[in-house]
Amino acid sequence: MLGTTSFAGRTAVVTGGAHGIGAAIARRLVALGAETLLLDVEKAESCAPTHLVDLGDPAAVIAAACHAVDRLGRVDVLVNCAGIAYVAPITALDSSRYHHLLAVNLHAPVALMRELGRGMATRGYGRIVNVTSVHARLGEPGCLAYDVSKAGLEAATRAAAIDLADAGVLVNAVAPGFVSTRLAVVDGIDEMENDWFRTVYVKHAQLPLRRAAGPDEIAGPVAFLASEDNTYTTGQTLLVDGGLTARL
Repeated sequence: MLGTTSFAGRTAVVTGGAHGIGAAIARRLVALGAETLLLDVEKAESCAPTHLVDLGDPAAVIAAACHAVDRLGRVDVLVNCAGIAYVAPITALDSSRYHHLLAVNLHAPVALMRELGRGMATRGYGRIVNVTSVHARLGEPGCLAYDVSKAGLEAATRAAAIDLADAGVLVNAVAPGFVSTRLAVVDGIDEMENDWFRTVYVKHAQLPLRRAAGPDEIAGPVAFLASEDNTYTTGQTLLVDGGLTARL
């Protein structure tokens, strides 16, 4: 069920829309009537056109924002979903890879909020949703770079919400837990298929719902926060984690 939310007459930009959660969000927005453009380094096999862009390149990000406005006429909704992972402990952290991850996961979303948020503020309407992670609040060995990027994006969400509130632009984040996407595959191993996940999170219910989410289960909450139905929620992070952060 798509619910009663409608995006008829609205335009949307979704980063990372070629795969996983981003693709599910794009499908949901298109199904609800939004004219949608995807920003990704890969061409999406989906229901919306893709503008190819390396979000790790600051100049390319600005150019992509301009392209989105030229193509759509205006941008009512921005969903920052693109993200990459890099696993290494702090003692082995590669500076180049660390800064590249921050460029994609944190700096690009901030730049897009700035560039597209200006038009939203001028028109007096806009919705921005940043896809963060439980990693913004919970640490894991070898995940310093990813954790820093997601914590930074949650802080940016709150700050942008305050700055844009008077202009009628609402800014929120959705923080998934375990989701079955290719980002969960590290060094050829799917973390949802290993013995640790099956024993600790499923058998012993450290994850109360005892399963990973599907991308569509993240798309629904994102669609609500990005919609006209959301009139009074801003600066917030909605945890969509199957209860992972609810228990000790």
